[in-house]
Amino acid sequence: MSELINNREHPDHQSHSIHSHDEAAAHPKPEEQPGHPIHTFTRENRAIDKHLRENVKVHLEAFIQEDHEDNVYALLEDCILLLDLDKHYSRKENLLFPYLEKYGIYGPTNNMWSIDDFIRDGIKEAKNLLTHYQGDKQKVINAIRFVFNEVSAMIYREENILFPMALKNLTEDEWVKIAHESDEIGFCLTGPEKEWKPERKGIEGNAISKGYIKMETGILSLKQLELLFNHLPVDITFIDHDDVVRYFSHGKERIFARTKAVIGRTVQNCHPPRSVHVVEELLKDFRERRKDSEDFWIKFRDKYVYIRYFAVRDENGRYAGTLEFTQNISPIQEIEGEKRILS
Repeated sequence: MSELINNREHPDHQSHSIHSHDEAAAHPKPEEQPGHPIHTFTRENRAIDKHLRENVKVHLEAFIQEDHEDNVYALLEDCILLLDLDKHYSRKENLLFPYLEKYGIYGPTNNMWSIDDFIRDGIKEAKNLLTHYQGDKQKVINAIRFVFNEVSAMIYREENILFPMALKNLTEDEWVKIAHESDEIGFCLTGPEKEWKPERKGIEGNAISKGYIKMETGILSLKQLELLFNHLPVDITFIDHDDVVRYFSHGKERIFARTKAVIGRTVQNCHPPRSVHVVEELLKDFRERRKDSEDFWIKFRDKYVYIRYFAVRDENGRYAGTLEFTQNISPIQEIEGEKRILS
């Protein structure tokens, strides 16, 4: 549903859980699904933390005791491995931050990116001191401690501030794009367990790709039916009784963008989690027959958009789904006088 799927207009919406404990067990949270960008970020953080505790910390303590050549080289190797953090930070900065900025969230971009750069510089400085070590022991100790503390603190910031913030705002489509683009940048110390593929619900029964469809008031070929829908001066989207997106028209000038990736997905996963309750409330009203329709109108770019939702019911009154009807009414509002067919 356009306004609900693409709900960017309501930053004050708060998300709430709509799953039972059994459903949560059957459908793990996104961050718990192998291959999801947050799962991969967290997996990397565990590897980074392990490297800090089991290698950097141990080798630094040995270096403090005695700065002989073996201890210098051990710390140098640790720093070389830590340079891999650049991939972790680059994915965060170049893939995750731009989506947050779309929602008006600039804090991580302005602050966290600067700290990432300090960490990068700190690792390079420590590596340089160790590569050209000339007995300046305290400088090395200070440099390694700085890196250790800042990297540990960044892991905390990511997992307690950044990641929850991103999960609250980004849509499933946006996470899919981030996952697909992550390979180009690379991963730090480890990588995704597997490719992440969000669940899609298939069409029940056998889908037809050609032929004719007989309806109560006529017969149309599948091609004619598709052309008819795509030539309507409105956008329509249909979600079924299970809240799964089944169809959207594809006219020349859609008001709200759509991709085929939404087909087979629940409508709840097609918009930011923070506004899921808007969808839930509307669908619940339709399902429980408290409403048969709901209208909204908004200014969108250069258009005045009229958005209507209709509960679709069968001949026995059973809820079969929801139809969204979206139209740019600016040209209609400008109509004056009359224009007859024969004039």
